[in-house]
Amino acid sequence: MSQQIDKRETARTEARYDRIAPIYDLMEVLPERQFRSWREKLWAQVPKGRVLEVGVGTGKNFPYHLPDLNVVGIDISERMLDQARQRAEELGHPVELHQMDAQQLDFPDDVFDAAVATFVFCSVPDAVQGLRELGRVVKPGGKIFLLEHVRINEPEILGKVMDLLDPLVLRLMGPHINRRTEENVRRAGLEVARVESLAAMDLVKLIVAKPARASHGRQLNNNRYEGDGREEAIFEEGCMDA
Repeated sequence: MSQQIDKRETARTEARYDRIAPIYDLMEVLPERQFRSWREKLWAQVPKGRVLEVGVGTGKNFPYHLPDLNVVGIDISERMLDQARQRAEELGHPVELHQMDAQQLDFPDDVFDAAVATFVFCSVPDAVQGLRELGRVVKPGGKIFLLEHVRINEPEILGKVMDLLDPLVLRLMGPHINRRTEENVRRAGLEVARVESLAAMDLVKLIVAKPARASHGRQLNNNRYEGDGREEAIFEEGCMDA
């Protein structure tokens, strides 16, 4: 059986990012000064080949895509993708873009050499399910790169403050601020290869993971994905509840 998706919360997430898309880059002008170096650090490690970028947003990562990468970008918000298309055009940078839910990817199993998400799994309603999907579509031996802000565990008092503020931040801006992403990666059945702390108190982490399965059951889906000039049948993996 496929994982049950919370359609109501997913729709809220889509609407929230559609709403803030025109001002999203302005909202992040100050933090982006630091984020740039972290983005560049991550993309320098991505192996050549076909790469899935989840939560492409307004295309902030486009300047860091290396020339030997064939990047396919997805986002739940069509209005965010409008911003990304404009940025790609301005940069002269061809990127294949699709509106898609990270919790239910319309791609076959084992089709990407790597996957990347930067500050994304703070916003996916079911983060564990989204991470499972990355493990499904990335080839065995491939890598999953995550740049995420996470809950502060030490001192614990700061973590508790983040827990209290999380509902307000979620409503106003979109992301959760208290996600335990490293734990969620393991809960999703992925193998954590490396974790690097990039900010004080482990607030931001670069996590490199790998699919931990050698094979998986597949169920034919009626959805179809058209990419690279060919049409492919889409398969879904049966997942256990988190």
